[in-house]
Amino acid sequence: MWKQLKAVLFDMDGVLYDSMPNHATAWHETMLEHGFTFSINEAYIHEGRTGPATIRLLCDRDGITITDDEITALYAEKTEKFMRLPAPTFMTDIDKVLAKVVRDGLMPMVVTGSGYASLLDKLDTTFPGVFRRDMMVTAYDVKKGKPDPEPYLMALRKGNLKPDEAIVVENAPLGVQSARAAGLFVIAVNTGPLPDSYLLDAGANLLFHNMFELAEAWDEVVMGERFNCVTV
Repeated sequence: MWKQLKAVLFDMDGVLYDSMPNHATAWHETMLEHGFTFSINEAYIHEGRTGPATIRLLCDRDGITITDDEITALYAEKTEKFMRLPAPTFMTDIDKVLAKVVRDGLMPMVVTGSGYASLLDKLDTTFPGVFRRDMMVTAYDVKKGKPDPEPYLMALRKGNLKPDEAIVVENAPLGVQSARAAGLFVIAVNTGPLPDSYLLDAGANLLFHNMFELAEAWDEVVMGERFNCVTV
């Protein structure tokens, strides 16, 4: 599948941190207050888009016209709601996955549609010495967020990597689409409420249901290059 694996590109929300329930709640409450229809599950479907892009999509869908300034204010309101919720913890057993990445001499990178400094700044504390800030791609770095391939293409450029030298760990359908469009092999870990089909239909090469499964299968499935299955 690749000549030599050099890097693993991780999404952040729902992969490194168990933060998606907070995001979903903040999105749902904010949009409902402003006359939009936006369920909790929809927040997971749209996960990975930049905030303004999500709002624009909902405006088009619901036939609501607002200005760019109003979009900025609406996203700020959503952010405020998110910040008021209890701080999310790191995803259960992601430390086991990262330990194997580091053990195998692979470069861990972050590719996220989020721009929340609260979580980005926490990475050094939560996972000391694992991630480099100059090897992260966030909402502030791209013009087009997921599902566009730009975030993952930028990660490849930052890491001086070819698509066959990296793999992706994602939990969101739009993130899977983004990575696949960039020519990358994608391991999906379904840490949310959506059916597996959302991730598989988006193009995931492999699928696990939690980080413990991925950590346990790492040596055989990832480093052993056993790609003859789709779900594990």
